[in-house]
Amino acid sequence: MSDFLPTSIQLSYLVASCLFILGLKELGSPATARRGNLLAAIGMLIAIVATLLDQKVLNYSMILVGILIGSLIGTVMAQKVEMTAMPQMVGLLNGFGGAASSLVAVGEFWRLLGTSETPSIDITITIILSVLIGGVTLTGSLLAFAKLQGLISGSPVTFSLQQPFNISLLLGFLIGSAYLVAHPHDVPVFLALTGVSLVLGVLFVLPIGGADTPVVISLLNSFSGLAASAAGFVLTNNMLIISGALVGASGIILTQIMCKAMNRSITNVLFSAFGSSTTTGTGSSNTSQLDKTVRSIDSEEGAMMLGYARSVVIVPGYGMAVAQAQHAVRELADQLERMGVDVKYAIHPVAGRMPGHMNVLLAEANVPYPQLHDMEDINPEFERTDVALVIGANDVVNPAARHDTTSPIYGMPILEVDKARNTIVIKRGMSAGFSGVENELFYKDKTMMLFGGAKEMVAQLVSGVKQL
Repeated sequence: MSDFLPTSIQLSYLVASCLFILGLKELGSPATARRGNLLAAIGMLIAIVATLLDQKVLNYSMILVGILIGSLIGTVMAQKVEMTAMPQMVGLLNGFGGAASSLVAVGEFWRLLGTSETPSIDITITIILSVLIGGVTLTGSLLAFAKLQGLISGSPVTFSLQQPFNISLLLGFLIGSAYLVAHPHDVPVFLALTGVSLVLGVLFVLPIGGADTPVVISLLNSFSGLAASAAGFVLTNNMLIISGALVGASGIILTQIMCKAMNRSITNVLFSAFGSSTTTGTGSSNTSQLDKTVRSIDSEEGAMMLGYARSVVIVPGYGMAVAQAQHAVRELADQLERMGVDVKYAIHPVAGRMPGHMNVLLAEANVPYPQLHDMEDINPEFERTDVALVIGANDVVNPAARHDTTSPIYGMPILEVDKARNTIVIKRGMSAGFSGVENELFYKDKTMMLFGGAKEMVAQLVSGVKQL
């Protein structure tokens, strides 16, 4: 019987790991995402209960207090956060994960100091790795949160000899780590390494522009998983190792998806300071040569174009998210379908501020999943579409990405709305998108601008369509 409890704990960890993997698989589709989230949550519950049964856990009262406080804070955050602020919340939670991993490493280091035991090289290395990855994740995520939340400027911050300085700091960390491996009880060196890891996190995110911050948050999500995995090695806990590895791998995959959607490499995102005055401008040379005539319409004309069309493709963007117009968009689509119009939604991988942002917003408004189409599937349909309705999207529909080699977004896959027979763009003004590039689409002969807030304009379109 003495072996029963440890065996049952490890079997519980195995079941929880399987549920994590199944949950991640289900999260790959909007139609099954809720079920995937539930499976992963059940897996986490099993893992927590199994860990609490471990005889090494001594103070259950403190753990219960921590669970209650954390659950309360998490519930309030989940209830209060707006969908447009979801990337900021993800960044903040990444930071908390990095902090937890660092604290585990610090706690283990302090525990070993109180014993006559000399830690093995592998334990010391895993403690150092956990401190490094966790520290970078903590301060980097907090800075990314501040940029997206508007607490500080979202512009890239650079200074002369920035990269050499970062490399020197990293080399210093490696040298200090080698010394700590040889002298594992040196407290000042350990504290110095902890401080350097926190500074590296700030320097890592400083040169990232606001448009690229979601990519960095995805990368930091991966880091938080690696930090948890490192903490698992410190504690010899298989569950932490496996779950951390899953988070690390999924974060890297998501980062690659976002970079591919923008036709940029991860090194370009991290080191190009994209969005600064030296990397973007008010427009490309090709845009400056365009006929700058803008054709605007009112909501009544827009309603007539939509109501008498046979097919309409709605292209949601960050402007729709900011205005919380997803419910009005759903109402418009329902009204058009009652008139016999075929309605579809075109979703760009990086529309909004993170992959799946538009899917989540539209799911909140109960838009049927079969109407949501990925970029690769919907682009061939635009040539047969009567009206493409763009709501708050900018860079992801800019035709310059296809042909203008001088444009910063050249080569980025876009939604080819300019190939539709007519295009209506709902926008407050003619401002550029995150890239700072003027949008050629606004000046096309087939493009009609409907100026105003997304929620207000869509509501007016709904009213106009009902009167037809």
